[in-house]
Amino acid sequence: MRVVSVIFFLLTGCAYADAPSLVLRGSLTGADHQSYRSVPFVVPSGTERITIAFAYSGKEEHSVIDLGVLGPSGELRGWSGGNKSVVTLSSVDATPSYSPTAIIAGKWALLLGVPNMRAHATASYTANIYFSKSLAVADEPAILRSPLRSGTGWFRGDLHSHTAHSDGSCASRSGKLQVPCPVFLTAQAAVARGLDFTAITDHNAVSQANAIRELQPYFDRLLLIPGRELTTFFGHANFFGSLAPIDFRIGRGGLPDWNAQLAAIAPLHGLISINHPVRPSGELCMGCGWDTDTDTDMRRVQAIEAVNGADADTPYSGIPFWQNQLNHGLRISAVGGSDNHHADQTDTGAGGSVIGRPTTVVYAAELSQLAILDAIRAGHVFIDVTGSPDRLLEMTAQADGAQAMMGDALPAPADATVNFKLHVTHARGGNIQVLQDGKATNMVKNTQIGNDDLHLDFDWISDGKPHWIRVDVRDAGGSLILLGNPIYINHSAA
Repeated sequence: MRVVSVIFFLLTGCAYADAPSLVLRGSLTGADHQSYRSVPFVVPSGTERITIAFAYSGKEEHSVIDLGVLGPSGELRGWSGGNKSVVTLSSVDATPSYSPTAIIAGKWALLLGVPNMRAHATASYTANIYFSKSLAVADEPAILRSPLRSGTGWFRGDLHSHTAHSDGSCASRSGKLQVPCPVFLTAQAAVARGLDFTAITDHNAVSQANAIRELQPYFDRLLLIPGRELTTFFGHANFFGSLAPIDFRIGRGGLPDWNAQLAAIAPLHGLISINHPVRPSGELCMGCGWDTDTDTDMRRVQAIEAVNGADADTPYSGIPFWQNQLNHGLRISAVGGSDNHHADQTDTGAGGSVIGRPTTVVYAAELSQLAILDAIRAGHVFIDVTGSPDRLLEMTAQADGAQAMMGDALPAPADATVNFKLHVTHARGGNIQVLQDGKATNMVKNTQIGNDDLHLDFDWISDGKPHWIRVDVRDAGGSLILLGNPIYINHSAA
């Protein structure tokens, strides 16, 4: 029997849209047994991603309808048969069974294969098709954005790692060679560390996103975030939230500077985080340090890697660089990243770093890429410097009925009492350090942590001026183990 298709055109191009761009419906009968049928649809101009959710009836009668996709010239773009009900294709990544492919406007088609249909059977199919207008995660349909865990909570992760898609390496199976290290091993190492999420941020590359598309269903408790480290001769920065092409060429001879690049990136609505900002830049690591501090429009930067690997108490620490931005009135979130290049590494000897050290701990609405990035933008973050499995640093404040947590702004007129509440776990024997505008204070008289579940209140009298107040925790030997983001007193809301 001829395939009957009905097309319903709906709204397109809306971020977070749950409704499909179009719906294809039809039916097959016994006459279609062991045949192929093509169901055409039109891909509009400007489409960057096609996502298809396919379902059919008649399975109780052993009816089987397999799925593939044909491109605008009739070429096969992939064939998943009956093993997947949701597929997505873009120029960067695709569901396994399909290859990343340029999305060209024009007439495409579903290719339906019918390996079995009984003589008197009828099966109806529905294909919900979504057209994404960008490669931003926010423009993906909801069926691709399901959270791995629902509900608000603290989620632990690593925001900086490298794999075979740049210069990540590990020992071969024989142990004789260092070879490009597959993404799988980074994910496996993150699971072993007990992380909730990890970002793969290869240098100037997004090809790892295709590997992530394959691995994510298997790692159903670990959120894999595709990112990239924009690696230039004048500073490195991680970018998250979109797989859109970004030209990393910054420099002399008519090339753009970082301000031009940041302006070009801004419409992508992603998240920019400056990496290891005070590393020396030279032959060992060209462009590692951010040597454009005074020239960069930091208003376009959402985060700074205050802790990279084990650098927290070294001259290479990014903490002073980050605090300097805060003292200029900016609200930029401090994050950490291991900068791991060897997923099989299990210790920090020889200056190396392991996955999850440091751990960036994020208070998010759910375990999803969008929620994690939103929480980082908001500053709802602390850094567990040594990557423990369970340390917690929570700070809230209230004044005149208003409340705030780390990253939030709190109004407090002159002479108002601001009450801070601090909660620290698994840091027995350590000491609390409260900082105001980057300088140590004596707001807390007894700074020693005497148990594994500390709750502490302290007050501060506002002078009505802008300030930022945050908390660090150091161990008994004086080493930094927890770094908190500030609560901003009398700052603007954003």
